[in-house]
Order: sequence, then structure tokens, then C-alpha cells
Amino acid sequence: MIITFLGTGTSQGVPVIGCDCPVCSSEDPRDKRLRTSVMLQINQKTIVVDTGPDFRYQMLRAKVKSLDAILLTHEHKDHIAGLDDVRAFNYRQQRAMDVYARPQVQEALKREFYYAFSEKKYPGVPLINLHDIGISRFSIAGADIVPIEVMHYRLPVLGFRIGEFTYITDAKTIEPKEIEKIKGTKVLVINALQRGHHISHFTLDEAISFAQEIKAEKTFFTHISHNLGRHQDVNRELPEGIELAYDGLTLELSHNL
Repeated sequence: MIITFLGTGTSQGVPVIGCDCPVCSSEDPRDKRLRTSVMLQINQKTIVVDTGPDFRYQMLRAKVKSLDAILLTHEHKDHIAGLDDVRAFNYRQQRAMDVYARPQVQEALKREFYYAFSEKKYPGVPLINLHDIGISRFSIAGADIVPIEVMHYRLPVLGFRIGEFTYITDAKTIEPKEIEKIKGTKVLVINALQRGHHISHFTLDEAISFAQEIKAEKTFFTHISHNLGRHQDVNRELPEGIELAYDGLTLELSHNL
């Protein structure tokens, strides 16, 4: 399994429009963060988790030629707004795109992209094949996927565990029964928005505490805002085995899926 971080920024991305703080004005490419998304290449298949506003550019930047499926964590715009751009893959692959999402996320898609789900479709609209998922295990590309429910303030969000890799974004609280699903993970990805309190996201300290509870061999933080600090500065503070992810970071895991 090859994991590519397509985006590691929060809903506004980094740099933020009009901001000239030290992070937004940094020349370090690791401080340039598109909206959060990750790509998984498993068994010669390619899966993307979330299609935010930067989806088109992320596909171009990563030189993605084919895409087999999309997993959606939740319905916020920074995680679904780019779905229209599956049209390019529809055309190249001559089929609808398989999109896996919970029913409430599907309802949001039908509102936001109503033209893709109308009875009489305009030529060239996105072709989307929706698949219901919940908190039960399911399979894509021969890989078992274990959904993990976390709470984004009052909104349920799904993380996903595939083999010994777990990806979670937009978490503020996680119930003990869901934490049990994560334990034993060798590589953990979890959100760490900023240093100060936030109503719906882990802070840096909360993310560190959670990582130390899980005890993965390696933990990467994502969904990062400009308020967290510059990549190189924050990385120096982090405990051993914990790092900030950055756009373009690639990991290769050889796990039983």
C-alpha cells in the first residue's frame, strides 16, 4: 500500500487568503497546505479519501491517471466541494465513479451536486455511483476497510483503518469502542489543527495525547492550520515517532490487507 498526502491543510488551506503571518509567508514548501485528502494505492487500485476544493489540482499535481473509488469522511465543503471534477475520470475510464459515503453525506451530495443526480441529466455531468457505508467493515479493491466513527463537535465523521494504517480527520472526541478499532495500528494519521482550544478539532496537545494512547510506531498529524506554526518549528517540539505530515509526503507499507 502506497499512501500519498494530497493535502494536509484545514478548511481555508495554508497560506490563508490575505494573511502575511510567518506561516503563510513561509518559503518552506511544507508550509503550503491544500485542503486535507489522502490517496491510497492498494492492489493496483487507487482510492482517494475526500474530494475537497483542491481535488482537481491534487490529481494534476500527483499525476493521477486513473481513480477507482472515493471514500468520503463527512459532508463539509472542504471535504466534498471538488467532487464535480470526477468528470475527467468518467471520460477517461468510461464509467461512473464509485463513491462510498454514509447516507447523510449522500444527501449532502445530492443537494450540492443536484445536476449529477437529476432524472434527466445534462450531457457531461459527473457520473457517480453511490455506495452506502456505516460503521461496519466493507471491502474495496480486495482490502478490508474498518470505519471508525469520531465526533467533529456534534457531527459524526468517519475515519478508516486499512490493515495497519489508520486515517482520521476532523476529530474532537472518540468513544472508547471506536478507539479499540484503532489499537494495533502501526501508522496513524490524526488531525492537529492548532495550539489553542477549538470546539471541533484536536489541538496539538490533544493530538499528541491521543497518539501516545494509541502507541502507533509512527504518527502523522494532518488538517493543520496556519495557527499551529511553521512545519520545521513544530516538528522539533514533537515527541519521538510523531511528525507533521505535509503535501506530497508518500509512505509505503507492506501490510496484510
